[in-house]
This record gives sequence, structure tokens and C-alpha cells, in this order.
Amino acid sequence: MTVDAVERASPRRPARTGTRERERSRRVLTLPFLGLVLLAAGAAGVVSYLLWPTWPSTPVSLDAPSIPVTIDGVLFNVPPRAVREKVQRHPGQQERIDLAFDWPSLTPPQTDEIDRTKPLSPENAAAEVAATESRRLFVTIAPLGAVLPPLERLRTIYPRYAESQATAGADGLAILPFRPGTPYESEDLVYFGSNPEQFYARCTRPGRAVPGTCMQERAIGSDVVTLRFPRDWLSDWRNVNAGFDRLIAQLHPGN
Repeated sequence: MTVDAVERASPRRPARTGTRERERSRRVLTLPFLGLVLLAAGAAGVVSYLLWPTWPSTPVSLDAPSIPVTIDGVLFNVPPRAVREKVQRHPGQQERIDLAFDWPSLTPPQTDEIDRTKPLSPENAAAEVAATESRRLFVTIAPLGAVLPPLERLRTIYPRYAESQATAGADGLAILPFRPGTPYESEDLVYFGSNPEQFYARCTRPGRAVPGTCMQERAIGSDVVTLRFPRDWLSDWRNVNAGFDRLIAQLHPGN
């Protein structure tokens, strides 16, 4: 190699040396940074594991005391035996919960009251189910979501779909049918005539083989409590309404 060739090649050597030094510096800086990231991630994992709420993986016993259940940020005290779905029988946050209570005691059902080992004809089975449900109050607690609160629907929505004339019911009740072709057709709005907000319910009309049922809704915070009961109970609506008040106070003492 000539001297000129060596001189032309020599300026490139510092450049290669500088590149190696920069790469070495990056490696030196990167390794401690990765170590810090991994250390922080590990610490966060440990803290999350320690602080994350853990609930029993299996449903609690039917005879256990009332358990705290939170639905959309609202706390309820729920008797495990009243919970209808086994997967809902645990404390903590839930999307909704379905309950059943004997009437008029407002205690959780002790048995299903139907002997499953005894062969029954379809007619007798249906009769036993109907007899059981005639003594049961079914309760669902779920987030209200985008739906208007019950009282707002009573004031602004139901009148749009109801007939203009109500008929008299038991003990001061008024029965206002919903018009055919509306979202509530085949139902009646039943309310206390002089003060609808004191008591009201939407009720299906009884058919030949199907008894009528009623539904009352009550807002608690951001949740709605739906109470379903036989239409026959309307003849004693004052005691029914008082029983609903007591049950709500049991489930949500701060209400």
C-alpha cells in the first residue's frame, strides 16, 4: 500500500473508534435503565397482589350472615340464602344480584318448597310452582344506567303511552291501562289515586293460565331495585308497600 493510500484511509479510523465508544456508552446506560424498569414492575406487581381485593372462590354458605355486596358503587347487605343465583353468592363488587324472599315474613326461602324427587305431571308441576311464587317476592338490584329514574318515568314517560281514563281499584287505587301498540301494551299502571308517588306499579293483566304480576321500581343512588310480586297482592297494597319499605331498609340501611 502506498503512502497516499494510507493517508486517505487513516481519517476513517477515528470515526470507527467513536462509533464503538458511543455503542459502548449506550449499552452502559441502557442496562441500568432496564434494571430499574424491571425492579419497578416487580414492586408494582407485589403491591397489586397484596392490595387487590380477594373474595372466596366458592359461594359462601347459605346460613352465613349477610354479606356486603356493591353494585355500581352502592353498598347492600344481602342474606346469602336469599340469593337466587349461586354464582352471585359472594361479597364484593357485582354487576347485579337477584334475590327472593318469602312473603309476608320477608325472610329468605328456607327450601324451594317443591319435592324434586316426586314425579309430577306438567299440570301439577306448574300448579306447585305457581303456589310457591304466589308467596314469593323477587328482587333484582342493578345499575340504573342511562334509564330515567322510576319517578321520572312515572311523571314523564308513562303518561305518553297510557289511556286517558282510569278505573277504580281496591282501597283507593286507580288502574290506568296502557294503549295497544305501545311498549307497555297488555299492562296497567296501578297507583294510589290521590298520591301516585306513594304507591305505583306496572302490572301485567291476568290470563287464563297465567296470573298477573306487578313490578315496582325504586332508585337507590345509581341503582334501581326492582320488586316483582303477584297482582293479587294489590288488594292489601298498603301493607305490601310498608313491607317493601322494611325490606329496602334491611338491604340498604343508609337509605
